[in-house]
Amino acid sequence: MQQGGGVDTEVTWEDQQNINKFGRLNNRFHELEDEIKAKKEMTENLEDASNELILADEEIVRFQLGEVFSHMPKDDVENRLELLKEETTKELEKLEEEKESVLSQMAALKRILYGKFNDSINLEED
Repeated sequence: MQQGGGVDTEVTWEDQQNINKFGRLNNRFHELEDEIKAKKEMTENLEDASNELILADEEIVRFQLGEVFSHMPKDDVENRLELLKEETTKELEKLEEEKESVLSQMAALKRILYGKFNDSINLEED
């Protein structure tokens, strides 16, 4: 690999493995961002549904189960919505933790790779 000063730096097998690992982590980071965005939207939708349910006058309301709507008692729907919100919040927390782990692994690999290759390697997003 050619550095700025004209000095060749050999890319070892271990270096290539670190570069590959960084690429996989970067892909996972972007997947996690998308999943987190979707979970946040779902949390907002569940919160909106809960608020709308509070305003509903009927004791029997329609609740979507998969692709089918079912008529259910309002109290049962409220309980289901609360459970769904709790599950979504837990999943969101796990995704956030994984994202932080991926970021710390990427930072460690950046230090190693930039330490060896200096300006000859670019690990930053455009």
